[in-house]
Amino acid sequence: MKLFRRFEIYSANQPSVIDQPSLGTAWSSARNMTWLALPIAIAGFLTFTFPERQIFAQTTQAAEIKDSVDPEAIKALDSMGTYLRSLKSFQVKADVTNDDVLDDGEIVQYTSKVDLLTAKPNRLRVEVTSDDKHRLFFYDGKNFTVWGKLVNYYATVPAPPTIDKLIDDADKKFGIELPLVDLFKWGTDPEAIKRIKSAIDIGPSSIDGVTCEQYAFRQEGIDWQIWIQLGQFPLPRKFVIRSLSDEARPQHSDTLTWNLAPSFDDNAFVFDPPPDAKRIVLAEEKDNNTGKDK
Repeated sequence: MKLFRRFEIYSANQPSVIDQPSLGTAWSSARNMTWLALPIAIAGFLTFTFPERQIFAQTTQAAEIKDSVDPEAIKALDSMGTYLRSLKSFQVKADVTNDDVLDDGEIVQYTSKVDLLTAKPNRLRVEVTSDDKHRLFFYDGKNFTVWGKLVNYYATVPAPPTIDKLIDDADKKFGIELPLVDLFKWGTDPEAIKRIKSAIDIGPSSIDGVTCEQYAFRQEGIDWQIWIQLGQFPLPRKFVIRSLSDEARPQHSDTLTWNLAPSFDDNAFVFDPPPDAKRIVLAEEKDNNTGKDK
């Protein structure tokens, strides 16, 4: 399961083989964190308690249970994961912010947007836009295509028969971490729940006018928060991850907007290259020591 599995993962601003090169000024970055990569599990489904106790000092009770696990917080994650896995098709848009820590410790923030459309089990389209990049991913059940729209390069490879297998293949073969893949994977790793050291119900909150319950979690090296919509549709509406391994405490956040009844046809998942687009090879990652595929 990819949930929170490492910090060196795909992010909307990370360079790829079909993107314009970017300056390597950051030595530590929250752009290397997305909510796909935290090793949580929600016993049953892509970015927290906070570094300082006073942030949770909204109530004495919150401070006192800082290092405990509230079973109701875990139950809320479980319910969210079960609901997400029940969805057959949906569209979700994410406003993403990432912190870069520069060599002198100054934090620079970047923003991007993700637009994901899916029809399970075998159709997926993802669009990622930022100031200097515009990438699209297409999966129609037979082929997987990556297109760098600004440079107009694309690569197409045969694809496995399901989204779940595509997510694994893209990562293991090509080093591509698709955005928001936890929406498909959340809660499928029962061992990940053991990594949570603290789980707190912060209380009601509102995200873009939607009433949510806010929860905060801590595990090794990271704090993270999630806002889950209240009512019949327990959707994640916001997610924040903060690194504890860097004294600058960089963070990554996603704010999500959902459409549970999107309108589309099969052509939405098929890449039709522009006449002047250049096709390139999507090279598989190799083991540096053996020269064999990872």
